[in-house]
Amino acid sequence: MAITEDKALAALSTIRIPNGERDIVSAGRLTDLQFSGNTVTAVIGIDPSEAQGFAAVQAAAQSVLAELDGVDTARVILTAHKSAPSPKTPAPRPSPHQARRPEGYLGDSEIGTVIAISSAKGGVGKSTVAVNLAAALTKMGKTVGLLDADIHGPSAPRLLGLLGKQAGTTSAHDRKLIKPFEAYGIKAMSIGFLTDDDGPVVWRGPMVQGAISRMLWDTYWGKLDYLIIDMPPGTGDAQLGLAQDIKPAAAIIVTTPQDLALADARKGARMFDKVSIKLAGLIENMNQFVCSDCGAVHDIFGKSAGAAEAETLGIPYLGSAPLSMALRKSCDSGKPIALDDSPEAQIFADLAKGVLAAL
Repeated sequence: MAITEDKALAALSTIRIPNGERDIVSAGRLTDLQFSGNTVTAVIGIDPSEAQGFAAVQAAAQSVLAELDGVDTARVILTAHKSAPSPKTPAPRPSPHQARRPEGYLGDSEIGTVIAISSAKGGVGKSTVAVNLAAALTKMGKTVGLLDADIHGPSAPRLLGLLGKQAGTTSAHDRKLIKPFEAYGIKAMSIGFLTDDDGPVVWRGPMVQGAISRMLWDTYWGKLDYLIIDMPPGTGDAQLGLAQDIKPAAAIIVTTPQDLALADARKGARMFDKVSIKLAGLIENMNQFVCSDCGAVHDIFGKSAGAAEAETLGIPYLGSAPLSMALRKSCDSGKPIALDDSPEAQIFADLAKGVLAAL
C-alpha cells in the first residue's frame, strides 16, 4: 500500500510535545514532510534548548512512521533553524501568510534586487521567460541568480542543462548553506536539485512555502545584482506567502494572448496589488508562431492583446516574445537562447532592458 500524506500526518498527530497538551502537527512543529519511494522524512522544528527533551519525540515519531504500510525507512530530523514556540505556552501554528524570516545571516543578505516572474495560469512559458531574462541580464554584465520556486513542476534544471544534478553544501558566515549550481554565469537553485528522482512532490501549502523560503534563505547566493524568482502558477498560499515573506522589489506578469490566460493575468496582478508588491510590467509570451521553413507568422493563440491588457491594468507593457522552433530547441538542449546572437536573443535583451527601466 502506498504511503499517503494524510496517513503520515495522522500518525504524527499522536505525538505530543514535551510538557504540552498539543501534538507536534497542531503545534506547528512539523516543518517538512517528504516522500521518496518507500522512504518518509519528517522535519521537526525546535529551539536549541529543547534538543534533549525532544529526543523522545524524535524516537516516537520515527516509530509511528515506520509502522505505516508502505514505509521501509522512516527518518525524523530535529532542526533548530528557527525558534519554536515555548512548550509551556504553545502558540498557534503560523499562517502561511505571516512573514517568518529567521535572524542571522541568510542567503539573500547580499542580493541587490529580487524580481518575481509570475503567471496565475500554468503553461504560458513563464519559466522560459524567467530563465532567458536571467541569461539576458547576465549577458549585459549583471550578476544574476535564478530561484526556481515551482515546487510541483521545476523547470530550471532542464532549461539550464542541469538535469539530474544534486545540490551540495558549503560553509559560510558560520552556517552550512546550500551551494547553488552555476550555468552560463547564472547561479541557480531548484527543488529539482534537492529531490532524488522525478517523482511528484506531494506537499501542502505551508510545506511548499517553507521549502521556497528555505531555498532562498539557506542558499549561499553571495553577492548578486538581481535574483529572478520563477514563481509557481496560481494565486494561492504559496504565492501569497512568497510575496509577503520575501517581499520582492517588483513582479512581472507573463501571459499569452488567449482570453483565459489574460483573465488569470488580471488575478495575478490583483494579488500583487493586495500585498503591496510593485508590478514592473507585463510580458506577452508566444504571441505569434514563426515558421522556421517559410518565415510565415501565425497568431496561434489569438491576436496580440498584451499592450491593451497592460494599459487596462495600468502597468508597463514590456513587450512580446514569439514561439519559434529555435526557442523550443534551446529549451530542450538546456542552453538559453538569450545567450546567442539570434533574433530571439535580441528580443529577450530588449525585454531585459525594459525590466530594468521599469524597476
